[in-house]
Amino acid sequence: MSVTTAYFEAADGIRLAWREMGEGRPVLLLHGYFSEADTNWIKYGHARLLADAGFRVIMPDLRAHGLSGKPHDPVHYPSDILADDQFALIDYLGLTDFDLGGYSLGGRTVARMLARGCHPRRAVISGMGLEGLSDTGRRARHFRHVLENLGKHERGSPAFMAEAFLKTTGGDPVALLRILDTFVDTPLDVIAGFDLPVAVVCGEDDDDNGSAQALADTLPRGQLFHVPGNHMSAVVKPELGRAIRDFLLEDF
Repeated sequence: MSVTTAYFEAADGIRLAWREMGEGRPVLLLHGYFSEADTNWIKYGHARLLADAGFRVIMPDLRAHGLSGKPHDPVHYPSDILADDQFALIDYLGLTDFDLGGYSLGGRTVARMLARGCHPRRAVISGMGLEGLSDTGRRARHFRHVLENLGKHERGSPAFMAEAFLKTTGGDPVALLRILDTFVDTPLDVIAGFDLPVAVVCGEDDDDNGSAQALADTLPRGQLFHVPGNHMSAVVKPELGRAIRDFLLEDF
């Protein structure tokens, strides 16, 4: 099954890319920080799994990532711009009945979209815990440290591993730093108001963004799915795609 690549222009003129695979019910999947659609969803078979199950899998490269524009001017990085971009893509594609999911930064962007009135049938927030949505500053500080000290991290440290991943995806450190300035906290009472089925899919050893259990407990219709691995390794596990597929196919 082939993957197509297409582009559209955001409101501020930045060219944004998305990949597609499959036909059927649309599901918009958002990748994590330092990553891009190919690494997060295509390379390890998750998109193919969903396409084979009857989904049209739409996978943007977020602003400053992958094939999308990577401007350096701060004017292109207002608060919540990643959510703005996804609302624009939904409008561009004319989607009205769809599912929505994301991993890590993508999961945080899903939460911001729900907080701002997005109405998918179901949502998936993966690689994410409650703190990662309600207090974005801690992870922002971690990644700011990574990006402002490239080449200086202790081998084997979390910062070293993050930099190693950045090298594999060819990320632009300046543009990625700008993304950190766009983060917006989602208050607990807002998260508790997400009244739709939400799957919280997280690695068994992943607490990088706080407690996935606490997030599932806060969501009125949350379901927790644990998959093998930590924040980095869970992405390569087939169980991640299976959990997303099974949730989206589940009868409610």
